[in-house]
Amino acid sequence: MTAPDPGSPPSDRRFPRSVYREGAEPDVRFTLANERTFLAWIRTSLALIAGGVALEALGLGLQPGFRLAASIVLILTGIAAPAQAWIGWKRTERALRRDRPLPSAALSLPLGIAVVAAGVLVLLGVLTA
Repeated sequence: MTAPDPGSPPSDRRFPRSVYREGAEPDVRFTLANERTFLAWIRTSLALIAGGVALEALGLGLQPGFRLAASIVLILTGIAAPAQAWIGWKRTERALRRDRPLPSAALSLPLGIAVVAAGVLVLLGVLTA
C-alpha cells in the first residue's frame, strides 16, 4: 500500500460525511479550534451535571424544594449542553469549509438563562432556609 499524497484531501470516510464532503479543507488551526470549542462544551456539560448532583447530594442548608429545583435545572442544562456542542461544531465546520461567516451559538442564550435560573433558585433556597 502506498502512502497518500500529502497535498491531497483526506478520504471521505470521516464522520459525519454530511459535513466533510462539503467545500474545501479549511486551515487545520481553525478546525482544531472548532474541536477545542466542542470539547469545552462537553466539559461544561460535565460540570453542570456534577454541580446539580453535588447540590442535592451534599444536603446543604438550603430550603429542600429550591435545592431540588436548582439541581434539576443544572442537570437538565448539562444534558442539553452536548446538543449545543454538536450543533455548534457542525455549523462552524460547514461555515469554515464553505468559506462563509461563522454562525452564532444556537443554544447559548437558553443555556445561559438556565444557569441564571439555577443560581436564583439557590439564592432563594439560602434566603428561605
